[in-house]
Amino acid sequence: MHARFGFLWRNMRQKQSRMSASSSSSSFSSVKLSSGLVSQARDAASSMRRSVAGQIEYWATLGRIAEASGLTVSEAREAIAQFDVRQAASADTDPLDPLEAEFLAAESSGRLAQAVRQTVQSNRHQVSKAT
Repeated sequence: MHARFGFLWRNMRQKQSRMSASSSSSSFSSVKLSSGLVSQARDAASSMRRSVAGQIEYWATLGRIAEASGLTVSEAREAIAQFDVRQAASADTDPLDPLEAEFLAAESSGRLAQAVRQTVQSNRHQVSKAT
């Protein structure tokens, strides 16, 4: 279910990017919202370090994804949070992280120890041939 959500989220973000890139004069529009909704958005935005507009956009995106995917609101919220964390982590990753991950996987599976043994045996065999 989360993979399906990730696809929907990326697709929606790409559409938003294309729409904002293709708009002629401004990518913003004014709308009238109830003061209660704006107040709720302000409260929620402050703890999440978003602008009020950003919080309302987040809620709108969450609602569109929930409707499109059939997820409950809490499932969609959890999936969005996980997706955002993965996106932020992938933006901050060091190029050596995949190598380190492969090393740790090889170590935990025993492949690393086996590769070291094979290398040592090969080196011993080459030394014995040379002497």
